Parts: sequence; C-alpha cells; structure tokens
Amino acid sequence: MTAEVFTPTVAVTMTPNAVRHVRKQLEKKPDAKGIRLAIRKSGCSGFKYETQWVEDVAADDKVFHIDGVDVFVKEEHLPLVNGIEIDFVTEGVNSMFQFRNPNATAECGCGESFTVA
Repeated sequence: MTAEVFTPTVAVTMTPNAVRHVRKQLEKKPDAKGIRLAIRKSGCSGFKYETQWVEDVAADDKVFHIDGVDVFVKEEHLPLVNGIEIDFVTEGVNSMFQFRNPNATAECGCGESFTVA
C-alpha cells in the first residue's frame, strides 16, 4: 500500500477595488513591499483582522501575488484565512477593507471580531 502526499492549497484573493486601493497606497510608500493580512486574538468572537504595510519580510511569511499586489500572511494564520476574499468598499463617507472569510463560523454584532471552528 502506498500513501499519497497531500499538500493543501491556500487561497487569498482580492477584488479589483481592493487591488486598486492597495496599489494607490503603495505608490505613496516606496519602502513598502506589499500589505500584510494579520490575525490577532480580540473581541467577543475570538479573532480580528489587521492590515499592515510590509517593509521587512519575515521568514515565516507566505506571499500571495495578486494582480501586481503582494499580500503577506504569517504561516500560522493560513488556516484562519484560507479562501478569504479581501474587498475595499465605501459606505457613506467611510471606506474600509471588507473580508469575506468562508471559514468564519460567527461574527460579533459590531463586526469587530470573528470565530473560526
């Protein structure tokens, strides 16, 4: 009997609006190599998304090349963001990133935090 090695594919995608926004911001930040999607424990549901401009790439960073934008994710966060779509939306006078995560099983009422089962 032989065993087949299975390497899971991790996906992170961005909408055209998000790509356009990040490109514009990177033009203003010549030292930035891309954007980091980070996760930290927070809020009533467990985790919170954070975005940061990346100037120094860490050894445990995985990079996703999306239409000319590099998105960096720490290896330990990959299971929490696999399949996520990053969007950039405007609601009224507010503009923000919006994250559509198929792994999120719950979100708090204010949208600050999420849970992954």
